[in-house]
Amino acid sequence: MRTVSSVTSPGRLSRGDRLFLTLVIGLPLLALLVLVWFPAFASIALSFTTWDGIDLSGVHWTGVENYTQIFTNYPPFWPAVRHNVIWLLFTALLPTPFGVFLAYQLDKKIRFTRVYQTAIFLPMVLSLAVVGFIWEIVYNPDTGLLNSVLGTVGAAHHIDWLGDPDLNLWAVLVASGWRHTGYVMILYLAGLKSVDPALREAAALDGANGRQTFLRVVFPALKPVNIIILVVTVMESLRAFDIVYVLGGGTGSKPGMELLSLLITDNIVGEAGHIGYGSALAVILLLVSLAAIGTFLVQSFRKEDR
Repeated sequence: MRTVSSVTSPGRLSRGDRLFLTLVIGLPLLALLVLVWFPAFASIALSFTTWDGIDLSGVHWTGVENYTQIFTNYPPFWPAVRHNVIWLLFTALLPTPFGVFLAYQLDKKIRFTRVYQTAIFLPMVLSLAVVGFIWEIVYNPDTGLLNSVLGTVGAAHHIDWLGDPDLNLWAVLVASGWRHTGYVMILYLAGLKSVDPALREAAALDGANGRQTFLRVVFPALKPVNIIILVVTVMESLRAFDIVYVLGGGTGSKPGMELLSLLITDNIVGEAGHIGYGSALAVILLLVSLAAIGTFLVQSFRKEDR
């Protein structure tokens, strides 16, 4: 009697496998299209229109008028661009190198290194909104920790860290850098653990000290980690929102705290009829992000090919 094998032939998937792959791949892909790509393309289309955000019949084509007004007649735009650049430079020059320095020190297997790693990385576990609430308590002009340490609580000329346009951006940058430092530290510490010990031994045999070994041997060997850290730093600087929104009192128009991400929110959510403006700002931020990250990655890959 001829028996029929129930085993699926090689190269073919059973019905259960196809259903499983559909659920595992199809649903996340569908969510990505609906929640990410569709809003992105919709924002590009809406940037050429004017719309109150309620009635679809109120969508009117305006061409590049939104972009023209942003660059010519929209006062908060250029201060926001300047503040985003300051945010990028501050994050790249202070918290990022400090995180690398901490990783380098903790990689020496000092006592209580696990405790230090946990304490420094702890802010990264918290959301930016929670970090903002913590630093709001620190910066409180009447009962805040910082003014208490400086002895200005209750004084006639106490320091309003978040209300002074000359100080509030720097106060927010310190709060953001507190969180970013731990993230860079843990990324770089993981990279340092993967470095071949033979490289350090060879450098030591050649007479290199610890600093020379790190700068000339270890640091170049961690190029992939360096690229990741740089990309994360740029993206964090461009999409900064949560902590500024919390410390700024829920507004992006507070003098001294203007950022592109907050202007987008103010125009799309806070201002009726400014959907086109907000979408145009979002497109500009998207193009700047793609240009910055794309340029750096292309140059990095070209150097590797050479």
